[in-house]
Amino acid sequence: MNATTPTLRGRARVFARAHINTDEIIPARYLNTADEATLAAHVMEDIDPEFPATVRAGDIIVAGADFGCGSSREHAVWALRGAGVQAVIADSFARIFFRNAINNGFRVIECPGAAAAFQEGDDVVIDLAGGRVRAPGRDIDLAFVPPGEFAERLLAAGGLLPYVAARVQARTAPDDAAPAGSEAGAAQMSAGSSAASAARERRAPAGGAGSTPSNALTPDQRSPQEAR
Repeated sequence: MNATTPTLRGRARVFARAHINTDEIIPARYLNTADEATLAAHVMEDIDPEFPATVRAGDIIVAGADFGCGSSREHAVWALRGAGVQAVIADSFARIFFRNAINNGFRVIECPGAAAAFQEGDDVVIDLAGGRVRAPGRDIDLAFVPPGEFAERLLAAGGLLPYVAARVQARTAPDDAAPAGSEAGAAQMSAGSSAASAARERRAPAGGAGSTPSNALTPDQRSPQEAR
């Protein structure tokens, strides 16, 4: 299943504790590679040595608060994805891990109370459209915090890089581009330069008390914790 599938379903792998950090997700001694299959062979092994051998494609990790705290390395996301984990449900996420996951097209679900509610091996259903996480066999039905419209666009594209690449390709499609040496081409280049200059001016902080920093996130770019 991909990020655009309206419903995800899988077996719960429960780590019912808070503050699972990125060094526990993938120990630092294995960070000499970015190969996901290699990283997957050691995922979560410092918490559960049997996990790399027992994880199955489509499994869903359920964990406590502040999942993914610690370093900013993306290897933690790559290791989980390489192992076939299709999503992580947690009471809350560390900010950097949350953004790394979205930027890599990896589904993360903030669902307060999930770690206490689910048990190892539960059949978990994530209703993305309805904003619910369920375990039908045990009558568990919890609401989760939606990641936001922009995050959903990134997930649908497969991550930040595919999203940007698709936008660049759309803007530079041959049908829309005039030959570089033509008058129309020169006009396009001039217009593009003017638009870029105007954009830089709009982003530059005015310096007043009410100015907004250029790196401020819009509401739909924030993690669920920050949005609140």
